[in-house]
Amino acid sequence: MRFDFDSETRRRLGYRLIDQIDSFFSSLPDRAVQLPLEQRTYGPLHDTLPEHGEDAERVLDQLCREMVEKGFHVPSANYFGLMNPTPTYMGVLAEALVAGLNPQLATLARSQLASKIELETMRWIGERVGWPGKFNGTFTSGGNEANFSGLALALASKFPEVVEEGVAAIGGQLVLYASAESHHSLDKSAGLLGIGRKALRRIAVNEAAQLDPEMLERAITQDLAAERKPFCVVATAGTTNSGTVDNLIAISEICRQYQLWLHVDGAYGGVAIFSNQHRDLVRGIERADSITVDPHKWMAMPFAAGVILTSHPEILERAFSVAAPYMPKAPGAQLPDNSRISTQWTRRMNSLKLWLTLRVHGRQAYEELIDRQLKLSRSFVAWVKASDDFELAVPPMLPIVTFRLQAAGRTSQQLAADHDAIVEEVTRDGGRWISETKVRGGSVLRMMVISYLTEEHHLQGLELALRNAAKHLTDRAKARA
Repeated sequence: MRFDFDSETRRRLGYRLIDQIDSFFSSLPDRAVQLPLEQRTYGPLHDTLPEHGEDAERVLDQLCREMVEKGFHVPSANYFGLMNPTPTYMGVLAEALVAGLNPQLATLARSQLASKIELETMRWIGERVGWPGKFNGTFTSGGNEANFSGLALALASKFPEVVEEGVAAIGGQLVLYASAESHHSLDKSAGLLGIGRKALRRIAVNEAAQLDPEMLERAITQDLAAERKPFCVVATAGTTNSGTVDNLIAISEICRQYQLWLHVDGAYGGVAIFSNQHRDLVRGIERADSITVDPHKWMAMPFAAGVILTSHPEILERAFSVAAPYMPKAPGAQLPDNSRISTQWTRRMNSLKLWLTLRVHGRQAYEELIDRQLKLSRSFVAWVKASDDFELAVPPMLPIVTFRLQAAGRTSQQLAADHDAIVEEVTRDGGRWISETKVRGGSVLRMMVISYLTEEHHLQGLELALRNAAKHLTDRAKARA
């Protein structure tokens, strides 16, 4: 069977798929997140590799039906889980266009308009950061690659020789710093950069789950006294566990005092730069040397889309540029080739979905989204505070609420077990999803408003489910007593 279809078949399949996607999007305000507990399976598929092709319409229909009927639907309005959004429909259309055109963004000479669109999108984001001078960056596969790139920039800035000579040329133990609540990608990045995961100093957090600046400075001075080589501090704007934003102003002052690179992991919360009203949530972000932003979180983009930006654009080429004869520079080109400022070589056009969404909806749509989700989360906070069963764990900064069963009479182990029971009860029928995690070492329940479809009545349904789960837990405890 040939790979190419005739025009009639292409159009028939395309319209069929669009109808399926449209039906799915129409169902999202009320769609269950997953199957009921007793229907979920986690084993592998066992189909053999097809030797000959099957009817395209039949395969496409079966796939769409099963993906919808058996899938785990993070785009649902009842998904209160991690930072996985309902994607904008313009983002979905952009993804289809990118897949069809398949532009290659390694060089300007071979992408031209696609590269220009990406650079323009980067400029739009960087302008919202508020850097006074030049800046640049690139789209990445996500926050993991963006954070890795930020640390690579820090290393290349502080120790230029490391790019060619390796970390052995530094002649000492490198160290970097981040809060105990920061993302695990930092551990992974430290290992991949060859400085070792033990080089990451995780600094204790305060009562608000923010990196403690005094503890940070103490750690830096201790490492300097021991003749180690600090080079970078990572502040977080929106931790995964609780949505906490570190004190960016205080941390930036310490970085300036000790001449350390400041990277802000704003994968989630950094998007607050798009809100004039709520910009202060990330006050001081413009002091960063580099910033991670993930449009596939709070900007409602389909996976995958990460961004790394820096106010030191010259360091991008120092860290990532490699010459190759098959990648010539376009004559007269003034814009940088993406392969010279990125960890990637052959790469997808991850910018188009955000560019197209901004063209169609504008920044104001994100202003409204951020404000609405903050108000919804505050409504849920008010419910928690009034509850006889639950209490807040950490004062929320972003639309993530961490709360727990009132802990009186419970050990930490009992509390964690009871939280697991609450989550299982709330998610048993598949209608909605929350999670259990840890903040400051203690078990908490976690919910966040992430879908642009979520409304007050969805929160009311969650609140009822939580009340019933707490009552069920109490009834079971009484029955055992």
